This record gives sequence, C-alpha cells and structure tokens, in this order.
Amino acid sequence: MMFETAHDESAESPPIWQAFGDLMACLFGLFVLLFVWAIAFHVDLSRDLAVEKNAHAAEAARRVKLEELLKTAGGGNGFEGRITLIDGRIGIGGAVLFRSSSADLQPEGAGLLAELAKPLAAYVATHDGDAIMISGFTDDLPVANPAKGFKDNWALSAERALTVVRALVAAGVPSDRVFAAGFGETHPVYSNASDDGRAKNRRVEIAPVPRR
Repeated sequence: MMFETAHDESAESPPIWQAFGDLMACLFGLFVLLFVWAIAFHVDLSRDLAVEKNAHAAEAARRVKLEELLKTAGGGNGFEGRITLIDGRIGIGGAVLFRSSSADLQPEGAGLLAELAKPLAAYVATHDGDAIMISGFTDDLPVANPAKGFKDNWALSAERALTVVRALVAAGVPSDRVFAAGFGETHPVYSNASDDGRAKNRRVEIAPVPRR
C-alpha cells in the first residue's frame, strides 16, 4: 500500500525577512564605518589646514620683521640698490661679493656683510626659533681652472656661502644661528643665455628659517 508523505513547509529556507535583516545590519555597520572615517578625515584635514595657516602666518611675520630691521640699518639709508629683498630673502649679486670662480670676499662685499650683520643679529636675538640660512648659487658656466680651485659649481657655491657665514659670524651674528648651503647652478632666477642673466644667477641669498 502506498502512503503519501506530508509536505512540511517549515523545513524550507528561512523567511526572507530574516535575510533582509542581516543585510540591513551589514549595511548599517558599513555606513557607521564610513561615517567614522569621514569624521576622522575631516579632523585631520582641519588640523593640516590649521598647521599650514600658522606656518604661512609665521613666515609673513618673519618677513615683515626682517624688512623693518633692514630699513633702519645700512648707514641710515637702508640697503636700497645694494641688495634685493623678495619674499623675505636678501639677495646679493655675486659680483659684489666675489670675483669669477673665486670664494674670496671683495672689499665692497665684506663691507656690505658687516653692515648686514647688525640687523641679522638683532633678528635672531628676538626670534629664538629661527636661524639664518646662507645659500650660494652660480651660473651654468664651468668653473675656470678646476684643478687649481674648485672641482665644480657645487663646491664653489658651498664655499662662497661658507665665506659669507664666516664674515657674518665675525661681525656679530651668533655662530649657532647661521648655516650655509650650496646649490650650484640648479636654481637660476634668470636665463643663463645672456651675460646679464648669468650675472644675476651668480648670487648669495640670506633668509630666516625655522631652526628645525
């Protein structure tokens, strides 16, 4: 005799609402994670913007203070015509300080640095977190007689910057608040295609920077 087996619908897969609930829980968890990440990103971005804003404000303050000191120095007439002052960087043409392929100070350059030392020393005396960076630059012409002098423009620019550092220290700038860096021909401010452009690229720059 054949007996029919009753069909038990309760043995089928769980109701659809249970799977839907699990899916919604996963989506909610993902949303919470994304929300927390967005908040953290916003906080980091706000902090970075605040740091950048403070850095720009400090740089502007350094520039203004240095300009004020320079205006009251230089024999009462400032340093107009003898230096350039762009974005807080004092620029001195290489021809004023050194002869071609030389790191020996010329008398005019030595006198100028002696005058600049006073406002620079006054600046670092009131800005404990800053130092004075001396940067040397050259044009793109090879060093004359490298076997008898400097190997290349890197060495020449570095020695010129060091010469300026020594002169400033001798004139009163604290030795632990000034340092030198040589950049060779790598940062021209004018085209090296002309004699005038090369002359402007042969320069020394003096700038206050954070001591770190």
